[in-house]
Amino acid sequence: MTSSFPPGTPVVPRGAIVLLDPATGAVLRVIALQYNPDTLTRTLQPQGVGAEAGERSEALRLKGPAHETVKVDVELNATDQLEDPSATDADAVARHGLLPVLAALDLLVNPTARALLDQDAAARSGAFEIAPVEAPLTVFVWSRDRVVPVRITEFTVTEEAFDSRLHPIRAKVSLGLRILTVDDLGFGHRGGALFLAHQRRREQLAALHRSAGPATAVLGTPPGGG
Repeated sequence: MTSSFPPGTPVVPRGAIVLLDPATGAVLRVIALQYNPDTLTRTLQPQGVGAEAGERSEALRLKGPAHETVKVDVELNATDQLEDPSATDADAVARHGLLPVLAALDLLVNPTARALLDQDAAARSGAFEIAPVEAPLTVFVWSRDRVVPVRITEFTVTEEAFDSRLHPIRAKVSLGLRILTVDDLGFGHRGGALFLAHQRRREQLAALHRSAGPATAVLGTPPGGG
């Protein structure tokens, strides 16, 4: 397909969900967003001390990173994928529509069949305690400045059109993500290190913001001031 963009137009990187092996950091899977969504909603809930404890002397203290959630709607279109010369899965899309990418997204919130069978085998052998299945580390990539470990908290798929074999060819996926912090993962976990790197980058970006001016020009002279 011939590009409709003028020559020299920069390629906009796409957001992605990346699965990492939590032990080795090896990349297990990359699910690139077919289109960059027009909107992304972030909600931050501060983890304060004073409001909960009722202590006025503690009102300005923070006991940890804010609980941050992200909501984003992802649109998928099999027809556009088939016309994309850079697509590496065009054959799978031609045979199965959007089922492969939707299945990859489904597996973000489901244990594998092998893991379920291993749990069943452990139960049948009389294991006293069966550890829950550990999922890969899920990382949400939204530009180089925002790479964060997340847990998927909401996942809704709306399939909007189908081919003659009832394979979905157009769909919308609504994702709710909770950013995982060192409080969730610990400082020694690979995901905890990713969060700290994200926090440092956020501080660097905040340092680039120029203040509006002297505080007195904005707030006026404090009570009791000269």
